[in-house]
Amino acid sequence: MPSLPETAPETQALFQCLNDALPQTQCTRCGYPDCASYALAMAQGQAAINQCPPGGQAGIERLAQLTGRPVVPLNPEHGAEGPRHIAIIDEAWCIGCTLCIKACPTDAILGANKRMHTVIEPWCTGCELCIPVCPVDCIQLENVTGANTGWAAWSSEQALTARQRYQSRQQRLVREEHDHQQQLQTKAEHKLADLAAHTKGADTPPELDRKRAIIEAALAKAKARQTGV
Repeated sequence: MPSLPETAPETQALFQCLNDALPQTQCTRCGYPDCASYALAMAQGQAAINQCPPGGQAGIERLAQLTGRPVVPLNPEHGAEGPRHIAIIDEAWCIGCTLCIKACPTDAILGANKRMHTVIEPWCTGCELCIPVCPVDCIQLENVTGANTGWAAWSSEQALTARQRYQSRQQRLVREEHDHQQQLQTKAEHKLADLAAHTKGADTPPELDRKRAIIEAALAKAKARQTGV
């Protein structure tokens, strides 16, 4: 989640209110990577309040009340208001590529490499991000709210669940990246400890020095990522 400068308490408070007023589908149709980033842009006066199709016109009215801006129609450049959908995977055609799992912002898709995937319906926000990444077009959208659209098709409880799941996923990705960098660092350290054994056929001093420089540079880069430098 984006953070605001500590010197802007009013903006921080507005950001929190705006983020709470968004449906948390994390669909990116607003033009921002997640709902929190869109809320931040609105709080800083850098984004209009009519860029969230899942929230629809009712959502725009909520944002207008919070910001004091006039109510305006949904910007068609960001999509149209419509019923809520959930993704359905045709398991007979699924090849287990895991691309949809990586794309899902709420970890609502269950599966593994080369094994068929399935959608956990209560966690699906209908963001549609899994659709374009599927190489075999085995994912379809199913209308689950009939004629109800916007906030009439989505509840505050569902928004809270989606927000929590998105935040949990972000935390998991950070942990996985940290673990990956730690593995790279350990591997580089092992190579440096016994460089000759890892450079078979290139044991002349100049070549060993070249290999050592490459590994030391990789190690320094891994350590920098670990410390956030």
